[in-house]
Amino acid sequence: MKVAMRSVKPAELTACDREPIHILGTLQPHGFLLALEGPDLRVVQASANFPDLPGRPADRVHGLPLREALPELGETTVEALTAQLGRDGATYLGTLVLETGTGLTAYDLATHRSGDLTVLEFEESAGEGLAAGTLDTLYPRLRAFIEALHGASSVADLCGLLAADIRQLTGFDRALVYRFDRDWHGTVVAEDGNGVLPSYLDLRFPASDIPAQARELYRRNRLRIIPDAAYDPVPIVPALTPSTGAPLDLSQSVLRSVSPVHVEYMRNMGTMASMSISILVEGALWGLISCHNKGPRRVPLQTRNACDILTQTFALQLAAKERGALAEQRLALGAIQARLLAFMAEEENFVEGFLRHPEDVLALTDAGGAAIVTDQRCHLIGRTPSERQVRGVYEWLSSEHAGEAVHATDALSEEYPPAKTIADTASGLLAISISEKYASYVLWFRPEVVQTVRWGGDPTKAATKDQAGGPDRLHPRKSFETWKETVQGRSLSWTVPEIDAAKDLRAAVLGIVLRRAEELASLTEELQRSNKELEAFSYSVSHDLRAPFRHIVGYAELLRSREGEKFSERGRRYVDTIIEAAFSAGTLVDNLLTFSQMGRNALNRIPCDMNQLVEDVRRRMIRDIPLERAIRWQVGALGRAQADPVMMRLVIENLLSNAVKYTRGRAEAVIEIGREADRDGEAVFYVRDNGVGFDMAYVNKLFGVFQRLHRVEDFEGTGIGLANVRRIVERHGGQVRAEGVLGQGATFHFTLPIR
Repeated sequence: MKVAMRSVKPAELTACDREPIHILGTLQPHGFLLALEGPDLRVVQASANFPDLPGRPADRVHGLPLREALPELGETTVEALTAQLGRDGATYLGTLVLETGTGLTAYDLATHRSGDLTVLEFEESAGEGLAAGTLDTLYPRLRAFIEALHGASSVADLCGLLAADIRQLTGFDRALVYRFDRDWHGTVVAEDGNGVLPSYLDLRFPASDIPAQARELYRRNRLRIIPDAAYDPVPIVPALTPSTGAPLDLSQSVLRSVSPVHVEYMRNMGTMASMSISILVEGALWGLISCHNKGPRRVPLQTRNACDILTQTFALQLAAKERGALAEQRLALGAIQARLLAFMAEEENFVEGFLRHPEDVLALTDAGGAAIVTDQRCHLIGRTPSERQVRGVYEWLSSEHAGEAVHATDALSEEYPPAKTIADTASGLLAISISEKYASYVLWFRPEVVQTVRWGGDPTKAATKDQAGGPDRLHPRKSFETWKETVQGRSLSWTVPEIDAAKDLRAAVLGIVLRRAEELASLTEELQRSNKELEAFSYSVSHDLRAPFRHIVGYAELLRSREGEKFSERGRRYVDTIIEAAFSAGTLVDNLLTFSQMGRNALNRIPCDMNQLVEDVRRRMIRDIPLERAIRWQVGALGRAQADPVMMRLVIENLLSNAVKYTRGRAEAVIEIGREADRDGEAVFYVRDNGVGFDMAYVNKLFGVFQRLHRVEDFEGTGIGLANVRRIVERHGGQVRAEGVLGQGATFHFTLPIR
């Protein structure tokens, strides 16, 4: 399934997206780092600010096992590091006090894996906030927060609680809850602040502010802090890992330096310190808690851990609420779907179940209008574009999205530009294909919803480049003033339950169609068997009756010729009637035998010259037409068609003989044979006359066996000729139809495949 989404067009961001922010090779200076390799945890890289320790100069730490480089760690910590060899993610190891050149310094220890290396980080402990970090200190606040979460009635209330508690824990000037949309634009959905920094509540920020690789780091490393945006980065020595020749991957690092672009971004925002905590819902990045401070600010590790616990608890409650809302919507849509399925099952054609219950069809996806479109038919429901415009959408889907089971978009005109003219009814489209073989769709439409979006700065000017000489350097935008955009040509987005309901309906429709097809196949098989039996019976009867009727005619003629003089006038008239009736009956039996053989003989399809066939039949017929008849033949260019020449000659013979017969009363009979413009791979032929015609009210009887629209006293015949025509044409895969006006003439059309 493909779901199309509209994005505000950003500036060129390829440079941002390619920036290797996880391997910048530098740290923030409020701590130092060691990269360890092998089972003896040998130091292979260290940050340039590794402190001089008593009797151990910093420049000699490289190549030493960790036990020798830092014996202060103790065996317990070394064992914990060894245990980290098979784990992913960061682990906090407690606090270590080192005697450095400036005195005693306390460090919070954290470790994580980076490829085959173990990275050990030493972050200087901060002495403010919840420095104690004991369970007794944290428990009351955590308990109050969890109780408040359970009492929150909406996602907005949950976000508001989280912003307030995080700011109280950290003491930042402002705490925002920032939610990503499907296009990765972020909207501030909750905020708590002390008024030092401006409010960003309800502002949207473009996806370029947090490019793709930064979002991936947020997903992998939940908590990041920048205590002072004015820091000088500390390099890692050596810059490349000796065993791999590659930079050290710091994706999980607590101290990792940040991109210069991000530091400049913070300064442009008027903030000198920030902290972010990722909100992950079922492993996916839902949003961020973004904290800012006007001046530098350190947040102790214990406080950050408490914030992480609060955020994870919030994410669990958020997931539960969103799942509950989705479940309620799925239940409601499931009830509608069940009704629709019942309606479809009651009808011979499932489409009728849709058309007779339009309210449920629209309610299933909360649409304003719907359409059921096939190659031949277009049914409209509710408020939709015109049939011609819906046909245009159908043709676009058939060509551009053939093979897709479901296609959804809330900005149809961006994918299909002609839809700009139908935005008032069809800015959004949800389509399901209801045939595995043919282009057939159910389409739901949503009207345009014009909305004003408040951006935190112009989203089309997210980044600029230096114009000075030297290598290009990307700069973030400098303005965060509110920038408003009126969004047009978009509908409300289709929700996941609505799209799933459409998918389920598609599966049900295909199931119903398949079941009906199986039933029809079974019925067809039974009818074919019955038809074969009837054909065999009619063939046997007609074959067996031919001899008796011939005997009757033969002996009656002998009786008339040899004994006729002995009969009275009345007797001779009786014998003539017997001969005439027996001859007619014999002709009827012959025609019935021919009709029964139509289904038994194999078709021998070859390219036929239709003009040659018509001319052969016409010449043979002219011999039997009385000389006093005036007939004007008009034969057009008929070309070729794929057909059995023997059977096609019989079709032409029946149609032309009917035309000659039913124009008998005209002073001049006009019989026209022509070919219309081909359509859908078929040749269309017609035979037209100016004879007695017929009443169109009885057209359905015309091609039935033994059906006659005129008295036998006026026009002779058995009533089987046109039945033969229809049967032959349909065996060729064509169709036959007739048009007539009583007293003015008739036209018979039949089609044949060109190839």
